[in-house]
Amino acid sequence: MSGSGKASVLKAFEDLGYYCVDNLPVQLIPEFAELAMQSSEIRRTALVVDVREGSRLDKLPAILKSIRRMIPTKVVFLEASDAVLLRRFSETRRPHPLGTDAPVKASLKAERRHLGSIRRLADFVIDTSKFNVHELRAHINERFHEKSPEKTILVSCVSFGFRQGVPEDSDLVFDVRFLPNPHFVPQFRGLTGRHPQVAKYIRSFPQTQEFISRISDLLVYLLPHYIHEGKSYLTIAFGCTGGQHRSVMIAEEVSRRLRRGGYRVKVVHRDSPK
Repeated sequence: MSGSGKASVLKAFEDLGYYCVDNLPVQLIPEFAELAMQSSEIRRTALVVDVREGSRLDKLPAILKSIRRMIPTKVVFLEASDAVLLRRFSETRRPHPLGTDAPVKASLKAERRHLGSIRRLADFVIDTSKFNVHELRAHINERFHEKSPEKTILVSCVSFGFRQGVPEDSDLVFDVRFLPNPHFVPQFRGLTGRHPQVAKYIRSFPQTQEFISRISDLLVYLLPHYIHEGKSYLTIAFGCTGGQHRSVMIAEEVSRRLRRGGYRVKVVHRDSPK
């Protein structure tokens, strides 16, 4: 999809040693594949094909079928949500490749329809909505490096306060309001769950220890299944009343345990500090 990060992904493949070509006409792909097979200098290639091909895209499924008989081939389809793509087009002020006559939203709808048959052929579908440029390139590097680790998912542990609403992009939400609230301890009220004394207080309760242990074990079990499904980004949200103490401490602790398990994790405290 236009705006989904093709340039960043192609640069990542280039850094991995792939021979990269952007917007190669689809009718030339079989000839390129033959040249690559005969070349002693080209071991791996990455080609970008997108909606700029116009009506010639209809030939791509048949071309892929013939290419796969010649050479091992994988299709990576990049996409993002309409809201994210609209924001990216607005920020860059670039016109959509389908033209400037129609609104970008209408062009995106037409593009999705046009690329539908190719998406169904994809070996990997990567939704780049939640990635920044650096995270996207790191994800491609981990997934397609020759010695790539299996743990290629990026996990985001988010703390939040239910007073401000549940984060809309959450994949999993855990309510930690059952834990004792440091807000009612005067010396802790102005601090957050990142403060050592507050964290020690929350951790002192047996239900906290058991919750962290059980949730961490559950996530370690679930994450390989999400990876197998093709998920590249998972947002786990922990909520308490105000988003200052309990959810912050739990997000920090669970993220540490997942890192020890070999996963890439980032922590976001949406509502803390106030």
